[in-house]
Amino acid sequence: MTISRRTLLGTGTGTALGLLTACGSNTGRDGGDSDGKGPKLSQWYHQYGEAGTEKAVKRYADAYDKADVSVQWRPGNYDEQTAAALLTKSGPDVFEVNGPTLDQIQGGQVVDLTDLFDGVKDDFNAAVLAPKTYDGRIWAVPQVVDMQLLYYRKSLLADAGRTPPKSLDELVDTARELTTKKVKGLFLGNDGGAGALGGTPLYAAGLKLVTDDGEVGFDDPAAARALSHLRALYEDKSLLLGAPSDWSDPSAFVQGLTAMQWSGLWALPAVQKALGDDFGVAAFPAAASGAEPAVPVGAYGSAVSARSAHKQAAKDFVKWLWIERTDHQRDFALSYGFHIPARLSLAKKADVLTKGPAADAVRFATDNGYAEPLRWTPASRVAYQDALSRIIKSGANPESELRSVVRKVSAELDRVRKKSS
Repeated sequence: MTISRRTLLGTGTGTALGLLTACGSNTGRDGGDSDGKGPKLSQWYHQYGEAGTEKAVKRYADAYDKADVSVQWRPGNYDEQTAAALLTKSGPDVFEVNGPTLDQIQGGQVVDLTDLFDGVKDDFNAAVLAPKTYDGRIWAVPQVVDMQLLYYRKSLLADAGRTPPKSLDELVDTARELTTKKVKGLFLGNDGGAGALGGTPLYAAGLKLVTDDGEVGFDDPAAARALSHLRALYEDKSLLLGAPSDWSDPSAFVQGLTAMQWSGLWALPAVQKALGDDFGVAAFPAAASGAEPAVPVGAYGSAVSARSAHKQAAKDFVKWLWIERTDHQRDFALSYGFHIPARLSLAKKADVLTKGPAADAVRFATDNGYAEPLRWTPASRVAYQDALSRIIKSGANPESELRSVVRKVSAELDRVRKKSS
């Protein structure tokens, strides 16, 4: 089985999913020098499900003339593989990473790449660059942007006299109005939205998972009010549940099982092929007065191992591929699946992203995108999403559930602070 780039946002929190596998010893790096092309470098990628991606990245590597770059396509639980490999001298020189994690940065496992961004930093999507930045330094170069957004059928909304929802109240009302015996108003995933949405309702309420100064970002009554709307959708029976495919697949939407669906940008070509012009896209609507809509974004990045025997050569290759070779960057984003280049200038020039719903998606990613912060640990994520699931499906009290989550997240943030001091 293979993994597509969509799994980066598989839980709405930027967590990549995979299949457990042993790390193995075939790293592609021997630490020596090659004949004629400079040092040998090993570059790792997770195994994409999109046809042509592996051949493309190997083609990019072959075109580089200052090092002999060997691409390793790594099936299985890629995050576990790389985490283990970074602790050894036999791991990759350059590697794709869903992060890096705070532990990898604080543990000195990755190389500071800040200098690669001289003169181009402002051209990268700020939302996806933020979680790759720590202590004012940048630790990976974003490759492409993936995002989630709301799809809606124009004809069904028009028949009901509705417009695309601009607020969370309108989303609840519109979903209720569009629900019939044959069609549900909204599909947020078979779990009611806890997995796919993650922290999106909090950002749409003007809040954050973690503040810029490292404190809990949702210890506010607005958080409980936002999450109570998700329970209202569930109680109204406006949500499609038990669909044959989950939220990342647009099948329920294109087959007419739901009038609106939360999914990813990757679904747009399939939706367009099936529905033509009879659909639009929107961000998750504002959940509080004065707040802005929100969309989750994520990006795998290219990083350099601190254990590489050729750190400068590895940095030079990363700069060449992900900073200088904009033709490769555009090809990687748009020729194998449907994604947004991490560079704002490239997104503006891509014809397929300059009109219709695709152009709207680029605007949402730029203006309303958020990415899971570095300090949002796995323990914090589990505590929050478990509470969100109980609120949606069991009717648990949002205020009391969030109080418990705030305590757990606060303890996690204290632990992270002590570790960094």
